[in-house]
Amino acid sequence: MPRFKLTIEYDGTAFVGWQRQDNGMSVQEALETAVERYCQIKGQVFGAGRTDAGVHALAQVAHVDLPRNDRPEVVANALNAHLRPHLISVLKAEVVDEEFHARFSALERGYEYRILNRRAPAALEAGKVWWIPAPLNADAMHDAAQALVGKHDFTTFRAAECQAESPVKTIDAITITRQAEMIVLTTRARSFLHHQVRNIVGTLRTVGEGKWSARDVARALDARDRAAGGQTAPPTGLYLTHVKYHA
Repeated sequence: MPRFKLTIEYDGTAFVGWQRQDNGMSVQEALETAVERYCQIKGQVFGAGRTDAGVHALAQVAHVDLPRNDRPEVVANALNAHLRPHLISVLKAEVVDEEFHARFSALERGYEYRILNRRAPAALEAGKVWWIPAPLNADAMHDAAQALVGKHDFTTFRAAECQAESPVKTIDAITITRQAEMIVLTTRARSFLHHQVRNIVGTLRTVGEGKWSARDVARALDARDRAAGGQTAPPTGLYLTHVKYHA
């Protein structure tokens, strides 16, 4: 059966996360249901990243084996037709080698976190940002974040239920910029721990408020203790932006 690589966009608000679960609809389940309706067989859809409930994706990547040789654009259109009314869109379908695996072949994952930093609450972007009315210093947040770039033991920024074998990860870059009322954090790495980005954002918020310094962030990292870090930022502002593979 031909293997198709799918690039997918979704609003995670109504889903329990990427992975199929017993407590509600997941993105994976919605896609697998669309595959079954399209091909009349049950097919497993493998994703590049297991986003949490409420987390969004601009370009999640998945793969699925289908028992038909339709053109990629036909596959994308058919899946989108069967995905309605879910807020999931297959942006692109591509035929790939059977050795390709959306998760294990990935070389880099990118995330973005959006903070709406103004007195007025979010209206149009409700559920898509973390609203923080108190002023934040984005430059200070960016400077403090550089202590987290590189290879480190990220136990301080790891969820208690994280299933990764090791807390050691390498973050390739973290950038924090202000765009009018929006503060945007972008980061990329080969892989991330469960809640790692959200825990980093919650910790850097403390820096933005002037309560912590860059040195405090470095000390929290060195503590290798979740209790030494800041709060876990809500999922609403987090987006999976890209997944990279060999050409």
